[in-house]
Amino acid sequence: MIKNISNLGDSALYCDFGNEINRETNSHVINYFKNLQKLDLKGITNITPSYNKLIISYDLSIVNFQDLKKKIKDLKLKETETKEAKIIKIPICLDDEFSLDLNRLSENLKIEKDKIIQSFLNKEYFCYMTGFIAGMPFLGDIDSKIRLQRLETPRVKVPKGSVGITEQFCNIYTFESPGGWNIIGNTPIKVFDKFNEKNPTIINSGDRVTFYKINKDEYLKLNLSLIHI
Repeated sequence: MIKNISNLGDSALYCDFGNEINRETNSHVINYFKNLQKLDLKGITNITPSYNKLIISYDLSIVNFQDLKKKIKDLKLKETETKEAKIIKIPICLDDEFSLDLNRLSENLKIEKDKIIQSFLNKEYFCYMTGFIAGMPFLGDIDSKIRLQRLETPRVKVPKGSVGITEQFCNIYTFESPGGWNIIGNTPIKVFDKFNEKNPTIINSGDRVTFYKINKDEYLKLNLSLIHI
């Protein structure tokens, strides 16, 4: 449940569900998110869920912080429809040209590369949220044996489709962008399609994701077929 509600700038409200990052805490965040969406309270312009926080942006000409805070605190949560979580299988190519940080991971963790790959592929991941870049999924929870901090110096450009890990999370770069995650491979799948207005994101909060290994020929064939769709 919400631990604290505070201001975020002059037109946003910050709901803090605590410091823990796990599925139980995230389920509370999503429950509030869905309830608020259904209520359609006047003045709210955007609702953004994350691992353990909820940011509610509002129009100051319609509602103020204190009134909105009271409405949130008095909110009687209703059971929201829970769609059966999708299980999504994502192909990943782990060839040297795509696994930019696998050698670094192996050296720092003192684990052979094959064992890192095996550990990564044998895990089922839970999508806590999407964001930072449009449609980028934040997937937990990485096997504790292969967790590592971000790069000390982020890359100026991380290729689109790169699969990165850091701390307890894994993500997929939906566009080329700067980034400091440890890149272990690349997927040819379009995780976010800006031209698909109805369903632009393949992976959404609550979905479960697994990865399976493909070789470069398979990667190129998949990439070529998707380009021509």
